[in-house]
Amino acid sequence: MPILGPATIPPPLFFYPGEYRIEQARTSWQQAGCHALRRQVFCQEQKIFEQDDRDAVDDECLLLAASSCLFSHADDVVGTVRIHEPEPGLWWGSRLAVAKPFRRVGGLGAALIRLAVGTAKFHGAETFLAHVQAQNLNLFEAMHWRVLDEKTIHGRPHFLMRADIAAYDAIDGAALSVLPALARHP
Repeated sequence: MPILGPATIPPPLFFYPGEYRIEQARTSWQQAGCHALRRQVFCQEQKIFEQDDRDAVDDECLLLAASSCLFSHADDVVGTVRIHEPEPGLWWGSRLAVAKPFRRVGGLGAALIRLAVGTAKFHGAETFLAHVQAQNLNLFEAMHWRVLDEKTIHGRPHFLMRADIAAYDAIDGAALSVLPALARHP
């Protein structure tokens, strides 16, 4: 027992990295991290799928990853989205996910969306669509997307949305860097 009375150990603080890199998931650890995060968000947290959320789109998509950085090196996948082109000029984004502790980090979801649309634009996208969960509607509208239709997918309300391609710069495979602003606690 300490001399001055019982010791109280403060709870550990959560470490938020000072930089995040958003890029195509080219390495096996990034791809595995993206799939693990999707299972965490869509299977365990939201319970949309039972065991795994993978489908035929995963065989033809580009997987994008938001990685936390430690000393400027990508360290862990904390966000992901996939994009694919089912027909020339038409691109879709799907499975946008950010790990729960990192949803407070301003800019990760938006950077994933910017990279998704910008990459598709570089590859000739004329139209970019996504089925967006209702809780993400405001983010997408703020980023120059408009609602085309409302529907229920996997028992949850979604909006079919279209990006204003002209509002996005084409991105040729370069990584985006996010220096976060932390949101305030509610």
